[in-house]
Amino acid sequence: MKVLKFGGTSVGSAENIKTLLRLVGEEKQKNSPVVVLSAMSGVTNLLTDMAEMAERGEDYDAHLKEIEAKHFAVIRSLLPAAAQNPVFTRLKIFFNELEDLLQAVTNLRELSLQTKDQIVSYGERCSTFMISHIASQSLGDALYVNGSELIKTDSNFGQAKVDTELTEMLINNFYQENKDKVLFVTGFIASNAAGRVTTLGRGGSDYTAAVWGAALNAEEIEIWTDVNGMMTADPRIVKKAFSWPELSYTEAMELSYFGAKVIYPPTMIPAFMKKIPIVIKNTFEPDFAGTYIKSDVKASSLPIKGISSIDHISIINLTGSGMVGKAGFSGRLFSLLSREQINVVLITQSSSEHSITFAVKPTDASQAISLIKKEFELELDAKKLELPEVENNLAVLAIVGENMKRTPGMSGRLFNALGRNGINVRAIAQGSSEYNISVIISKDDLSKAVNAVHDAFFTDLKRTLNIFCLGTGNIGKTLFNQLKEQMPFLAANNDLQVKVAGISNTRKMIFNADGLSLEKWEKELDANGETADLATFVAKMKALNLPNCVFVDNTAAEAPIEFYQGIFESSISVVTCNKKGNSADFAQYKSFKDTARKFGVDFYYETNVGAGLPIIRTLKELMMSGDKVARIEAILSGTISYIFNNFKGEAGFYETVKEAQELGYTEPDPRDDLNGKDFMRKMLILARDAGYPLEANDVKIDNILPEACLNAATVEDFYSELQANAAYFENLKQTAASDGKVLRYIGKLEDGNVEISLQMVDDNHPFYMLSGSDNIISFTTDRYKSRPLVVKGPGAGAEVTAAGVFADIINVGTLNN
Repeated sequence: MKVLKFGGTSVGSAENIKTLLRLVGEEKQKNSPVVVLSAMSGVTNLLTDMAEMAERGEDYDAHLKEIEAKHFAVIRSLLPAAAQNPVFTRLKIFFNELEDLLQAVTNLRELSLQTKDQIVSYGERCSTFMISHIASQSLGDALYVNGSELIKTDSNFGQAKVDTELTEMLINNFYQENKDKVLFVTGFIASNAAGRVTTLGRGGSDYTAAVWGAALNAEEIEIWTDVNGMMTADPRIVKKAFSWPELSYTEAMELSYFGAKVIYPPTMIPAFMKKIPIVIKNTFEPDFAGTYIKSDVKASSLPIKGISSIDHISIINLTGSGMVGKAGFSGRLFSLLSREQINVVLITQSSSEHSITFAVKPTDASQAISLIKKEFELELDAKKLELPEVENNLAVLAIVGENMKRTPGMSGRLFNALGRNGINVRAIAQGSSEYNISVIISKDDLSKAVNAVHDAFFTDLKRTLNIFCLGTGNIGKTLFNQLKEQMPFLAANNDLQVKVAGISNTRKMIFNADGLSLEKWEKELDANGETADLATFVAKMKALNLPNCVFVDNTAAEAPIEFYQGIFESSISVVTCNKKGNSADFAQYKSFKDTARKFGVDFYYETNVGAGLPIIRTLKELMMSGDKVARIEAILSGTISYIFNNFKGEAGFYETVKEAQELGYTEPDPRDDLNGKDFMRKMLILARDAGYPLEANDVKIDNILPEACLNAATVEDFYSELQANAAYFENLKQTAASDGKVLRYIGKLEDGNVEISLQMVDDNHPFYMLSGSDNIISFTTDRYKSRPLVVKGPGAGAEVTAAGVFADIINVGTLNN
């Protein structure tokens, strides 16, 4: 036979009770089960509130009427009129008894634990009596069983301890007399030797089921709840959480202790002692296999089974020289807390014995402090102990799994995931069994931490990057198109999912923590976006506190640069094609790099120099591998490259520049390209990445244009001056051609000096055969001495620049996996 336990949501409405009865009916066809029931969802909380309101002398009638209405509505819905009256009568008796109890509490203004247990017991009594009578209509012999008459405990009201021997005898005798019936048993409640009602603590209905299962040597104990078994994490926090087909008793107990609310830890002890499997099933998806908790589980290739958490915790720090080498100090401290029923969730002590940190429920923190001050008064007065400190608004996160003991690097993977997301660990605990590593963190960081750790350990799932994109011009739009097209490839080949969680341009901004649609982001931004404000955009990004977060700057504006420092300090990576930040003061460039390194995040800006060309990355990898760069030569302006690649033969300089502008290669004023300042910024960034602390005025720029062209009042005047100086440009071209050379505007870094100049190069030079608007760069190093390493390709355009930004984003997601 089986024991079936149904939780509050399973008995929470008429519709859910129908499902419950169908499941019980299916089981009855095999063998009559024992059915353990909780109170209807929300009723235990209402009863607790009523008890406390009565103690304060407040009116609780509305709550009492709500509980009555909840039960009576089910009776009217599920019982024929002729069968309703006996159930109404018995429930009315329960409610009258409850009202008398509450009135007594009001009169005395006193609520003992014994009285509170009696009050809350009516939740299970009412639901079980009601459902047993409804069941008798379809199942035949259904019997209401007041579990408090059969489960015997001590008198520790609120969390009583079961007298196992006596209880098993009473249950067995009762079952033998009634085994032909379907027994509907009240969960959660028991009684002491004097017959006073006691309760079994949080999750006591699960415990009731386990006690009955163990007493009757059941085939298995089924816990019917509202989730698909024990999951890798809380599905309300982690959307990618999944169910385990099976867990060991130890793993399930560890997960449950640290906050997994699917099952209550003591539940497993009676089952564990008799090796009875516990099955966690979903009432609302009964065909789902659920999770089997048993002793003989199959080996898993994954190092952990789950991530659990307690989201309200306080820690108390006790420090002082009086603890060092003092035998029995810890025993004295924790015996004190135990006597006062203060549960210690987690303990950690420094190896020097100079400090002890332990975690308790926030409601116990002030009492714990008072007890410590009283117990250790002499040590505090003698300054051998410091006054105990309390830290609130904290949470516990625990990773659990039997494989952890056999898998090196578990702690490293955990702390790397937390560190990269800027999550500070306040305390750490790990037992020698290595089934569990627990950390205490800020409660505000819990959701981000659980998601980040889940990504780090369950790598078969897709790691999620949450990106916030600034700028929706050509590069921004093209990036979104590329992301949309490449999502399946990223998932299949990089185990990566990129979510665009925020978008802003100069007009509007929009956010969605679950990810904006890349199919219709423009419509959503226009229709639902709020007025754009850069400071608000950055603040909201930080406030969302998502894991694996990346700020993507697809603008050329000065304003976003001011926020980079604070973004790094919030443990958010930055990917940018905006070169103004890295080419301003060297101190700012260094601060960005140092801060990103300090906070363990990435700062990628490949597109600052060569659009989609791997220039920054190539330089970095050369230096990291120990190669020494002797010289870098480059053409890093697609505009200037196009002009000098086409300024040959019969073409005049004026006509070539005009053509470049008409093709969209130049800015509206071509001098913005031809003055070399943009080229200078790129060479400056390269020099800085090569290790030289240069400023902009350290870069020597030879002008391509005569002064008259540079100083022309308008663009039209500029073109007039170009025509007027046609002979100057023609002379340059002819001189180069006569020597078998071509004109190239080249930046050079050598011995810490950077210069950009118009040069004439022959066919031995790697830049001789350049065509179109391509950029090119050559690295002469110790390893590439006789033949430089050359990188060549398109250096401008929305497609290649967006591709460079895309690559940087993917590197954030994959290089640090």
